[in-house]
Amino acid sequence: MRRAPRNLKIACDHAGLTHFGGIYFFHEFLQVMQFRDFLARHLVYPRRNHRYSLSQAILAVLYPILLGLDRIETASFLRSNGTFQYLTGLPSFPDPQTLRRAPGHLQEQLHRLNDRLLQKFILLPERRSRLIFDLDSTVVTVFGKQDGAQVGYNPRYRGQRSYNPLLCLEANSHFLWDAELRPGNAGTWEGRGALLEEGFPHLPPQIREIRFRADAGFGYEAVLQTVEALGADYAVVIRMTTGLKRLLPELSYQPAAHRWECAEAEFRAHGWSRPRRIVVVRRLIEEQDPQPTLFAMGHYVYRAWAINLDLTPPGVWHFYDGRAAVELRIHELREAFALRKIPTASFAANALHLELIRLAYNLVIAFQRTCLPASLQNSSLQQLRLKLFLLPGELTRPHNRPTLRLQDSPLIQHLTQETLARIAQLHPL
Repeated sequence: MRRAPRNLKIACDHAGLTHFGGIYFFHEFLQVMQFRDFLARHLVYPRRNHRYSLSQAILAVLYPILLGLDRIETASFLRSNGTFQYLTGLPSFPDPQTLRRAPGHLQEQLHRLNDRLLQKFILLPERRSRLIFDLDSTVVTVFGKQDGAQVGYNPRYRGQRSYNPLLCLEANSHFLWDAELRPGNAGTWEGRGALLEEGFPHLPPQIREIRFRADAGFGYEAVLQTVEALGADYAVVIRMTTGLKRLLPELSYQPAAHRWECAEAEFRAHGWSRPRRIVVVRRLIEEQDPQPTLFAMGHYVYRAWAINLDLTPPGVWHFYDGRAAVELRIHELREAFALRKIPTASFAANALHLELIRLAYNLVIAFQRTCLPASLQNSSLQQLRLKLFLLPGELTRPHNRPTLRLQDSPLIQHLTQETLARIAQLHPL
C-alpha cells in the first residue's frame, strides 16, 4: 500500500496554470464569429477611460457569468489569472462600478444587438420555417432598496419587494427571444405590448409560421389581439370565470386519452371583443387520486385554452403540454445565469444586466448547437462547466509556440478535435 508524501513542498510560482482551460473553446467560437467586431459596430458608449474597449467590458461581464462567478465583484478573481486573460484576449477587467454607471441608452442598444444576433442564430445549424414561443414571468426577490422593486406576488417571501421579469423563450432552440424587467407588482400581462410588438416584426423571411403558448396570465384581449395582429397562432390558458364554469357541463365531450375527455366550443370571455374557439379537457376524479391541482368542479378536473390553431382538441392539448420545458429553462436562467442575483440599486442598470444575461444565455445556446457534439448540445450550463469550461489547463511554450495542455484523456482529445473542427466551419456575423 502506497503511503502519502511526508516531505511535500508547496511552491506557488507556476504562472501557466488556470482553472478555466476549457473556456478557450468558447473564446475561439467568438473569435471565428468576429463577435468583438460585431459589438463594436452596434454599440456606442463614449467614455473618458480608454484602457479597455466597450467590447472588452461586455466580455468581462459575460465570462464570470459563464464560469459561475455570479457577482460583478467576482470578476476581480480573474484579474490575477494571467493564463485566463491570455486565452480570452482580455488584458484587464473593468471596475465593477462600470456597469452601475452605464447609461440607459446602452440597454436599448444591447437589446437591439441581441435581436440581430437571434435573427442569425435561429437559422443555425439548419434553417427552419416554424417557431414556437413560450411566454412566462418569474419572481426575483430583492433584499435592499433597489429602484423599481415593489411588493407583489411572491409565494416564497411574502411581503418582500421583488422584480417580475417577463420572458419569451423559443421552444425548439431554447433561445431567450426577449426579456423585459418589470416591478414586482406588475400584472403578468403588463409589458406584453412592447415585448410582442418589438421582438417579432423583424423575423427572418424564412420563418413562415409562429406559434405562442402562455398561461392564464396572458388570456386578455390586448394580448390576444396583439398576437393575432402578428399573424401568429396561439394556445392560451383561459381563466375559470363564472361564465366558463356554467358552460363546462353543457359541452359534448369525446374520449381522448386514458381517463381524459375533450370538447370544443365558441366562447366569449369577459373583456373579449368577440367569441373565440376554446378547447376543454376534463378527467373524472377518483377516490385514490391525490388532491387535484387543476380546477375541480363536481366530479371532474378541467383544463381550458383559447386557440386559433387548426388542430384537433387532443392535438391542442398535447401541443400545450410541450410548454412544461420552459420551467426548466427559467430555473437555469435563475440559478446558473444568476438572474436572481440583482447587482445594483438602479433599475436601468439592472435592466442592462438582464440584457447581458440574455446575451450570455443565447451565446451559450448558439455555441452548443453549432460547435459541440450531440452529447453536449442539450446540456445545462452547469454540466458544460464541469465537462468543458472548467477543464484545468497549463499554458506552456515549447519551441516558443504557445500550447495549452489539457488532461491526457481520449474523451477530451476527441471533444477538442470535434469542437475545433465545427468552429472552423462557422462564418463571421
